[in-house]
Amino acid sequence: MLLLILLAYASMRAFDFTLDLFNYRHLKRYGHVIPEEFTGKLDEALLRKTSAYTVDKMRFGLIETVFDELLILIFIFSGLLAWYGSFITSFNLHFIVTGIIFFLPLVYLNTLIGIPFALYRTFKIENKYGFNKMTMKLWIADLAKSLLISTILFALLISAALSLILASPAYWWLLVWLLFLLFSIFLMYISPYVIEPLFNKYSPLDDESLSSDISAMMSKAGIKVSKVQKMDASKRTGHSNAYFTGIGHVKRIVLFDTLLKQMEKNEILAVLAHEAGHWKCRHILKILFIVETGALIMTYVAFKLLGSNILSSAFLIQDASFFTKLVLLGFAASIFTWPFAPIFNMISRRFEWQADKFACGLTGENKGLASALVKLSLENLSNLHPHPLYAKFHYSHPPVTERLRYLKQFKAG
Repeated sequence: MLLLILLAYASMRAFDFTLDLFNYRHLKRYGHVIPEEFTGKLDEALLRKTSAYTVDKMRFGLIETVFDELLILIFIFSGLLAWYGSFITSFNLHFIVTGIIFFLPLVYLNTLIGIPFALYRTFKIENKYGFNKMTMKLWIADLAKSLLISTILFALLISAALSLILASPAYWWLLVWLLFLLFSIFLMYISPYVIEPLFNKYSPLDDESLSSDISAMMSKAGIKVSKVQKMDASKRTGHSNAYFTGIGHVKRIVLFDTLLKQMEKNEILAVLAHEAGHWKCRHILKILFIVETGALIMTYVAFKLLGSNILSSAFLIQDASFFTKLVLLGFAASIFTWPFAPIFNMISRRFEWQADKFACGLTGENKGLASALVKLSLENLSNLHPHPLYAKFHYSHPPVTERLRYLKQFKAG
């Protein structure tokens, strides 16, 4: 069984590496070619910069992935996991306390290992291409806040989950699934009001005319808007974005200040019309349904596996504790859920097409969204030449050139 698990894992990683190689070679072959949809919108110097940024991220991402995967393999298969599990359980503490003590050091260790990579990505790669605006002081402050918030939320969540396992040994899988569902919804609700303001400053738009036009367009779409705000993203990054937050029919719209500087009014309206399309087409609810259905199935499978010796036998670890089995389960789940990633991304890309279509209908034209997509791609140095197979497997959004061709079919009015 262990040999089959390792073979499946090796095959999965080999396929991922092959896709990365395809994507890299495809970019090297076509990266100098300006796509037809971008003719007159970028020069060769900007195209070279875009390709170089993509290559730098790919190379560094590969190094980080290989390093992380090697550490995981060493931890699980060298005997470290078995020793760690035995060491923690040897204290004979309460089940919930044991769970917290077991997992929190792993969370902190994972964060510590990721720090050098995050620093290099932020202060080397992002700096090189003019995106990073963060100071080291701000970066450290963000890390400290994130770690504190993660610790509190993780401790609360795992305590609640383990309490349910103790309270209902036969049906904890259903209760834990429900707990995670409610917790996700709770986070969606409180994050804009409690967590996000700890990192960014939100303020009303300076352009009252734009704010009024946004509210009018959303009203036309049947969406109630409580606030239209800008976020001071520019103190951290040169990247741009816009998003909706909120539960139910009332939404808050947030625009990066970088986006406000880069785009014209009709382009901003088109971007928000696209986001409105996701809400009107109920994409958020559909994705939540898909994810939670999968989570329910996985939680039930976890219930069955954790209550047996299948994982211990498969990984050749004798007397594995409940928490050791959870780590083994996580490793096995990464293999068995891997084939579903391209299916989920395919659904996500379909939703993007639908949102684009809705945006054109709401604004009455296609030029605003097309122009916005071009600017977003160029300002963010997006890869204009992804390998088709790589895009199908990894992209949650259709490649920008495909979206621009799709938009041509929609006429004004």
